[in-house]
Amino acid sequence: MDLGTSGLRCLLVTQAGNFLGVSDQSYSVSSISSGYNEQNPKDWIDALKAALSELRRTNAEAVANLDAIGIAGHMHGATLLDKNGAILHPCILWNDTRSHKQASKLDQDKNLRNITGNIIFPGFTAPKLLWVQENKPELFTNIAKVLLPASYLGYYLTGDYFMDMSDAAGTSWLDVRNRCWSDYALNAGNMRSDQMPALFEGSQLASSVSKFIADELGIPRGVSVVAGAGDNAAAACGVGIMQEGQGFVSLGTSGVILTARSECNPLAEAAVHTFCHALPNTWYQMGVILSATNSLNWLSSIIGQSPSQLAAKLNDEIDGPSSEKFYPYLSGERTPLNDAHIRGGFAGLSTNSTATKLTQAVMEGVAFALRDCLEALKKAGPCPEQLLAIGGGGRSRYWLETIATCLNTPIACPTDGEYGAALGAARLAILGKTGEPIKNILSQPSISEMIEPRQDLIDDYCQAFKMYKNVPLHLKSIQ
Repeated sequence: MDLGTSGLRCLLVTQAGNFLGVSDQSYSVSSISSGYNEQNPKDWIDALKAALSELRRTNAEAVANLDAIGIAGHMHGATLLDKNGAILHPCILWNDTRSHKQASKLDQDKNLRNITGNIIFPGFTAPKLLWVQENKPELFTNIAKVLLPASYLGYYLTGDYFMDMSDAAGTSWLDVRNRCWSDYALNAGNMRSDQMPALFEGSQLASSVSKFIADELGIPRGVSVVAGAGDNAAAACGVGIMQEGQGFVSLGTSGVILTARSECNPLAEAAVHTFCHALPNTWYQMGVILSATNSLNWLSSIIGQSPSQLAAKLNDEIDGPSSEKFYPYLSGERTPLNDAHIRGGFAGLSTNSTATKLTQAVMEGVAFALRDCLEALKKAGPCPEQLLAIGGGGRSRYWLETIATCLNTPIACPTDGEYGAALGAARLAILGKTGEPIKNILSQPSISEMIEPRQDLIDDYCQAFKMYKNVPLHLKSIQ
């Protein structure tokens, strides 16, 4: 199960990892004010019920023999439960920036960066809870457990509170190097250890589906549930990114460049994320931008054409940077700016600007923001010589060639890249249930195409990137 920001994907696979069926269910994000993004956890459960209902219709025999479940989910979200496990408040999501003041306050404690391995970003979980304490004190006093989205789905299935290391690493309460809850970090955020779920490695068996829920969902009783992973760690498992020197670029709602690490060597000051991987004794680092395909979705909503219609008007091959420029800070930015307040913008518009040119500018703006991430990651350690492409934006060859050329890094297109996080969750379930060696299960996918950087255009895009780098401070000064 991949509990995404915009929908839930349930992927049914055999023990050998072969696809049997898939169901996608969508739900919405509530944005009640600028910087506020919430979801009702009940919508996740409704989506799960609908997905399993569809899979029972299309793959009845396989569902009847279901053996194990892995769960991936979007990270950092604060799902607040009372002593009876009831939901106290809509889940405050990863791209919610209302707690920027609380994040800044926590980040002044340099010990927290040393323990958690990261800047305390507004999107992380700890500052969200400080915001709740300061703005909804009566709610704060009733919080018995704080779960992230994936662990809430696990709680619904099993009745137990558990979380994997990769998801926990994004809370700002975990000692990332030692892979345990930090009393110091919890105290700094006015939280207690009894409010935290039990910790597991991603492939560890955490519990099993309760009898009542199994009957309600129409699945066998006693199905094992592994701890799972945060979405990016699960995606890495789905495409076999588990060793130093391997990495991917993700074009989803957010944009990510991720590389696996064999040691924990944080570089918080560059706004690089350093998290536990879903695998024991492994970490990963990533640069994150908050609006990747979300930027194209936004343009789509303004113009009145679907993202695929906009992308289809571009050629398969690039021919140089656009005169129009776009800065994809629609929800603030993480790497390397660490700025919750900056907002996006266009530049270079003229009467000759068309929807197609604006689409090109949006894709290039996202590519330049990812180049920013890569430059930060290079300061933290060696970076991969090529990157696997995952996420919905990877369906656009034009976009991938733009990114490959901006990064001067080849992009490998997996045949089944769209199944990254869901397949990663399934693979963790296979590992937990079978005890197979990791290398036997977490293989890399077959590659449909290798997109090389356009050597004849690299200098042009490097020059355009230099201009892009000069703009953020000026952009913020006029907002």
